[in-house]
Amino acid sequence: MAESWSFLDTFEPNFRPLVVIELAKGTKEETIDWFTKRIVDKKANGGAQLLVKPLVTENGNENIYLVGASHLRLLLGAETVGLVKECNDNSMRTFTYSSRKTFKDFADDNHNFLTMAEGQYIIKHELENLRAKDEKMIPGYPQAKLYPGKSIVRRLLTSGILVQIFPLHDREELKKLRHSWYGQIKVGYQPLDEIRCYFGETVALYFGFLEYFTFALIPMAVIGIPYYVFAWEDYDKYVMFATFNLLWSTVILEVWKRICSIMTYRWGTLLMKRQFEEPRPGFHGVLGINPVTGREEPLYSSIKRQIRIYLVSLPFVCLCLYFSLYVMMIYFDLEQWALDYHEENESNFSSLMLFVPSIIYAVVIEIMNRIYRYAAEFLTSWENHRLESSYQNHLVLKVLVFNFLNCFASLFYIAFVLFDMKLLRQSLATLLITSQILNQFAESLLPYWLQKRHKKRMKKRMCSLKTDVDLSLVEQINLEKEMGTYFGTFDDYLELFLQFGYVSLFSCVYPLAAVFAVLNNITEIYSDALKMCRVYKRPFAEPTANIGVWQLAFETMSVISVVTNCILIGMSPQVNALFPDSKMDLILTVALVEHLLLAIKFIMAFVIPDKPRDIQIKLAKLEFESLEALKQQVRATDMYNSEK
Repeated sequence: MAESWSFLDTFEPNFRPLVVIELAKGTKEETIDWFTKRIVDKKANGGAQLLVKPLVTENGNENIYLVGASHLRLLLGAETVGLVKECNDNSMRTFTYSSRKTFKDFADDNHNFLTMAEGQYIIKHELENLRAKDEKMIPGYPQAKLYPGKSIVRRLLTSGILVQIFPLHDREELKKLRHSWYGQIKVGYQPLDEIRCYFGETVALYFGFLEYFTFALIPMAVIGIPYYVFAWEDYDKYVMFATFNLLWSTVILEVWKRICSIMTYRWGTLLMKRQFEEPRPGFHGVLGINPVTGREEPLYSSIKRQIRIYLVSLPFVCLCLYFSLYVMMIYFDLEQWALDYHEENESNFSSLMLFVPSIIYAVVIEIMNRIYRYAAEFLTSWENHRLESSYQNHLVLKVLVFNFLNCFASLFYIAFVLFDMKLLRQSLATLLITSQILNQFAESLLPYWLQKRHKKRMKKRMCSLKTDVDLSLVEQINLEKEMGTYFGTFDDYLELFLQFGYVSLFSCVYPLAAVFAVLNNITEIYSDALKMCRVYKRPFAEPTANIGVWQLAFETMSVISVVTNCILIGMSPQVNALFPDSKMDLILTVALVEHLLLAIKFIMAFVIPDKPRDIQIKLAKLEFESLEALKQQVRATDMYNSEK
């Protein structure tokens, strides 16, 4: 590897821009020279060894720089980040430059061996790992302090010198993807392999899960409609429906694991080694040597991090939870006011007023969730987690706890304190439908409308320019740099998680929840595809082997739904009539049924393998071959030492 870097040349006759760097207007020349020098410098000198070219327009250099890399540089970068590619024998193996000839479709002149998304991911990895060595500050900006180990890109961003870094769209490939993805209304599967090649595995897995979850909801929706129509008030008839719901929630999550492993093995990310993750760009500390990898990287005391978590973050989260409960009690006061108003007037208007408190509360919930999300991101970043996976786990935990309480606390209060099934049904329906409408408007319709307006203005402006430069590239960059930024799949998974809660927690009260969820998800697939291709900048690809901590979140929700539905059934008048003399017998019976259902869930989770048999065999074979290769390497080393 070291020899390969030394022979790497930064010259590339056919420069292909992959990533755009936009610096603030008025950025000092010495800063630009220093930053671009660090980007093109040799790896041995602490640089990224990439290619940089300024974007020159009629108005001169607008502090926009195009970043690319030579074919050799990208191949060596693919080995550094541990990309997995398909070999000539159809097996999946970690790419190494020394064994490049053994990989399918590889040729020295084939520059499409790595996808554009993989090349952009490699460049992003190298830029994020540009770290200060001896510099005390950003040249030209004494207030922007640096210290050994500090991420240069991170400091430039926080200082306002660097505006943004984003990957360029491939206009021809995007046009093909749009046509096959949402360009025609059809009943069929999404082109997940094409989505993965263009946007990366993280985005493709989200759309795969969204599609799978939508299909999995159809049986619940089909069964729920007749229950809603013919057995509206008879809760004893919901026992079979609730039982089916509980088993359904377990089966779909276990089957998803198998489908996920099949896809990620085909994409290569199931084999990627993540145990030695690079420090995340926002991580800062004193530059030192990692005792495990032996690499130079920032080090930060775990004790300091724990103090920040338990003495600052935890009290703040508890305070927010208390505020959420306080708002919930205000909502119940409004419900009581609306009920009193209806009893006094009994008109069509007063009947409509009964739904107003729930609608207002649903809107307030969405606003509180979004405000809390920003606070949670700030706190989690301030905690200074070393790994991106650790950062995401702490962020997801904070957000899930608050969102769960904020969205479902009122429903639990109505069900188990007020014992008002009619109000529970009304509140559940209102919260579910209102949240779906608000999310569709805020996440897709509004950004799409704003983007169309901006695109029209930019086209008029570009047509008025008379320039000899590549107008299509200038136009593309000027359009894309003003587009919104896609911040990842977090909000999308959160929306599905809350939807799963609405469907599973109180299924025996409102069986139509699955119907509304299916209708919402069908439109969600098209609206999310639209926003990925037309509204937002292209996100950097992020390799992943599964949906991460969200799998555990969905499984936890399914366990809670067992307890909730069992208690609701036990509270029904029909079930209570079976135990007229002893409430203790009723409680014990409900507890027994709940434990049996939980036991069935865990047995099913244990019996259904996470990976299909053929995938298990392929992984075991690769592990065996790796051990054999290691043994041969040790024997060769021993023989060499004995001969000396």
